[in-house]
Amino acid sequence: MRFPVSLSVSLAAVAALVVCAGVRAQAPAPGQPTPGQPSSSSVQAPATSTAPNGTYIAIDPLANVRYDNRFDVSLGMAYDHLKAGPTLLQGSNLGGLDLTGSYWLAKHWAVEGTGRAYVGTSGAAPNHVSINGPFVAQYVFAAGPEWLGPHNKHGAMIAHVLVGGAYGKFEQDLRGNSPSVVGFYNDQIAPAMIMGGHIDLNRSPRWVFRITPDAVLTRYGINYGPKTTQMDVNFAISVGIEYKFKKKR
Repeated sequence: MRFPVSLSVSLAAVAALVVCAGVRAQAPAPGQPTPGQPSSSSVQAPATSTAPNGTYIAIDPLANVRYDNRFDVSLGMAYDHLKAGPTLLQGSNLGGLDLTGSYWLAKHWAVEGTGRAYVGTSGAAPNHVSINGPFVAQYVFAAGPEWLGPHNKHGAMIAHVLVGGAYGKFEQDLRGNSPSVVGFYNDQIAPAMIMGGHIDLNRSPRWVFRITPDAVLTRYGINYGPKTTQMDVNFAISVGIEYKFKKKR
């Protein structure tokens, strides 16, 4: 059976339109991935550095540390071991404050002065008035040379020998009894010497963490019995901060 030529052309045109419509329906919309390819949302862009300055600058807080200041002062929490009497077996552990200042004459030499207050309780000799753990105190004032030893921007070792006096307060808590009852010294001012130094750890050009270990020598006496005096050597230490004033030598 034969179809007219015009009908054949018409059918061919309709078939072509159907095929084009199918291809158009399968084509991806703009912006969508083609089949077999990952979507743009799943593709990550390469990481890039967004640092505003691009570089980091290290700052050394100790870069400007100098040992050319004229004055410095330090304040620390202090500890002192004390014998409150010439024959006591029990010592006393006292706490207090250590205030120290220095005037530097040259690179390695200064004049140092210190004032220290220690308070606490002490063991007492057996007694018939039931006095146990009475209050005692010691106040030390001394001055002398100070020497700057090995040092760098991180810290320094400093030695000193200070001479002065100590006021020992031993009778305050004895309820009017003689210090002989508990084996104590009398209240008095006595010669004193401090031998030791400082261990300084610089935190900035002006601020310093300071540790001060010392031997404290005192010569107290008693006015009862044989009325003798005795040299005692006790350990003391303080921990605190130092400030260096800006004025230079």
